[in-house]
Amino acid sequence: MSDPQDLDLDDIPDFNPKRVKRAVRRGLVKTAAIVLAALVVAAGVLVGVPMLIQQSGDRQERMMDVLGTAFQLYNPSYQITELWCCDVTPWSLSIEVGARPLQAIGGFEVNPAARYTITQDLFGRVGRLPLGNSGATTLTRALMMVGRDPVNKKRDQELLAGLPQNLRTLAVVEFTKPMTADELAAFGKGVNACPDRLVMESRPGSVPITWGYGMWSKGMVKQKSRYCYDSPPTTVAAFRAWRGILRDEDGSDLRHFDLTLARIEAAAQKGLMYAYVDETATVAELRKAAADPRVKTVRVADATFDVVRF
Repeated sequence: MSDPQDLDLDDIPDFNPKRVKRAVRRGLVKTAAIVLAALVVAAGVLVGVPMLIQQSGDRQERMMDVLGTAFQLYNPSYQITELWCCDVTPWSLSIEVGARPLQAIGGFEVNPAARYTITQDLFGRVGRLPLGNSGATTLTRALMMVGRDPVNKKRDQELLAGLPQNLRTLAVVEFTKPMTADELAAFGKGVNACPDRLVMESRPGSVPITWGYGMWSKGMVKQKSRYCYDSPPTTVAAFRAWRGILRDEDGSDLRHFDLTLARIEAAAQKGLMYAYVDETATVAELRKAAADPRVKTVRVADATFDVVRF
């Protein structure tokens, strides 16, 4: 160990406050720059990685195919006018839906389409859905009565008898016994019906699975003829095709839309129609349908004069 007396104190520089301040300042600036760079990198990772996840694979396409279609089943009394995909953020994926309540075709459009948003977060959780029970219409209530007993068919026929025969209607025609797609097509031809939407289960008090022509365009195939009474086989085929793309992991999402894979599977396998929705039938045509013994009842949800043909 060196003797302190041997140290040359002349070699030790004098204390310089300015130099010390500059050194401390340089150290702080360097540390701040490192921390800032680390924060920028972390922010890039936090934003970039989720964005890559949101845009990866078929995530957006499946959201349209599964959730966009399920939304239509969730609101069978609405006409979906447009679907826009997709609003992407690091934490959510959204699609915009244009929808308006169904009404009898031929009159003035009194319900313009409104826009609604369906959102799914990064972890696949579906946000609060628009419409549903809060958007219930007279058609929704008519659909919820399918399968309910007893039915006062005489009262419903008296209602039709009191309406002008040229009045266009939006109606639910329910059967005493569910029909196959081919049977419904033959029935429709006989009464000049246009089965726009098919009620594929009986669920009194709740909204049943009601599938419409064109709800999922990817599953559409060429129908037998250009007449809409021939559409049921094509409509059922499209529903079964949609069922075919669903996965087990879709079950949790579908529950938000008041659907289950089990109910969808049962409806697809049976392929039976408990009722149908007609948007174009005249009162005269509904009277003819109501008189058929295979018809349990006819419920009118809306009516209007056809301002073009009247």
